[in-house]
Amino acid sequence: MAIFKPKKRIDKMIDITPAMLREMDVKALLLDIDNTMTTHNNPVPAEGVQDWIDRMKADGFALMVVSNNNGQRVRTFSELVGLEFEGSAKKPLPVGFRRACQRLGVAPREAAVVGDQIFTDILGGNLLGACTVMTVPYLMEEHIGFRIKRACERFIMAFWKD
Repeated sequence: MAIFKPKKRIDKMIDITPAMLREMDVKALLLDIDNTMTTHNNPVPAEGVQDWIDRMKADGFALMVVSNNNGQRVRTFSELVGLEFEGSAKKPLPVGFRRACQRLGVAPREAAVVGDQIFTDILGGNLLGACTVMTVPYLMEEHIGFRIKRACERFIMAFWKD
């Protein structure tokens, strides 16, 4: 079950601090979009996200969006917030994360995968050998597939001991 457990759990992505990243020896952040930086399919970042991105970049951290969404959704959002991206990343397979690390010039162990889903973001980041940070989703999705996935996540989280 450890493969499904994040190294750190936080409320929102914007709660990540430079000190927290330095403590984990992280140099780069690989960021999910939906329910991590904004609500599902929302074209605009959540409140505070753009300021947080600007602060992280100014503090020397490399950031890249890594999403399973199609190219246009990822491109539009990433350009809006000023970040490079890997779309159609095939998470939880580590291939998209690995490409992002190569593009950023960091080893996987120097990166943190940040996202709201165990079976894509956390599993993929752990398979890669990166640090993983799980956020609380901004808004629960209504689609039945997401509801089933979230129920499975709750089952797994019940076994976690912090």
